[in-house]
Amino acid sequence: MSYRRLGESGLVVSVVGVGCNTFGRDIDADGARAVVDAALDAGVNFFDTSDTYGGPGHEKSEIFLGAALKGRRDDVVVATKFGMSMSGLNGPDHGARGARRYVMRAVEASLRRLGTDHIDLYQMHEPDPGTPIEETLRALDDLVSAGKVRYVGCSNFAGWQIVDAAWVSRTRGWAPFVSAQNRYSLLHRDAEAEVVPACQRFGLGLLPFFPLESGLLTGKYQRGADAPPGSRLTSDRFAPWLASAPWDRIDAVAEYASSRGLSMLDVAIGGLAAMPAVTSVIAGATTPAQVSANAAAAAWQPSPTDLAELRSLL
Repeated sequence: MSYRRLGESGLVVSVVGVGCNTFGRDIDADGARAVVDAALDAGVNFFDTSDTYGGPGHEKSEIFLGAALKGRRDDVVVATKFGMSMSGLNGPDHGARGARRYVMRAVEASLRRLGTDHIDLYQMHEPDPGTPIEETLRALDDLVSAGKVRYVGCSNFAGWQIVDAAWVSRTRGWAPFVSAQNRYSLLHRDAEAEVVPACQRFGLGLLPFFPLESGLLTGKYQRGADAPPGSRLTSDRFAPWLASAPWDRIDAVAEYASSRGLSMLDVAIGGLAAMPAVTSVIAGATTPAQVSANAAAAAWQPSPTDLAELRSLL
């Protein structure tokens, strides 16, 4: 496993991170511990969760992650998020989830569930259009000053919102966003238009989520074929989605990988990790085998020529 600084910060994370959105939703506490154990064995030190992960009732992901890391908390980087609806678990928020009042309440709840005295990376899960970004950033700066949060980041922000937040932080002398977590994969490249340039200009590390597109970039699914038994896309509601998937591009990635003696997973994760501004690729897992395979896929480091050819295919 290799490691990188997150943007221009001093926070160092593994090139592959574990997305803990499966904890409490797809796997129980024992399953989460097994995934965490496998990740640590593979050299992964970055675990990303949210107060909304964990299925009905939320909360479980943070609780399961905190329990799995007990006794080895100082060896890892824990990232979590606030700002999406908790269905009243953090009290009434009236939609103002970027407000100081809500941020202070949310961080205490996450600290309690995670069983820790600090959060390494605290991310605003989505923009709050009704609250000035100045209010949110000031609250986050106070949390950094208090030692409850080490670094702050954003998620699902547009390029202009990243720029706006960076300008406010710089002019006020507050802790800036050091990361942006957005959907980004070899099949879904919208982030390249504005988010990537914004991250490069203002020193944020990009943390792609949904990098495998529900398994479409793993080779598990084939054009015109039913989803394999036991896979997450076996239900009838996914049949139209599979049929309309961008199979020409998926097949192009498969041929590209095969011509180099690689797996599609190698290309999906290693190729994405080599893209500008990307620091760590966040991939979910439900089994130790999956997390080990995701970690191993980062070993492929494409040359500039490899990357140019991959871009041209897509």
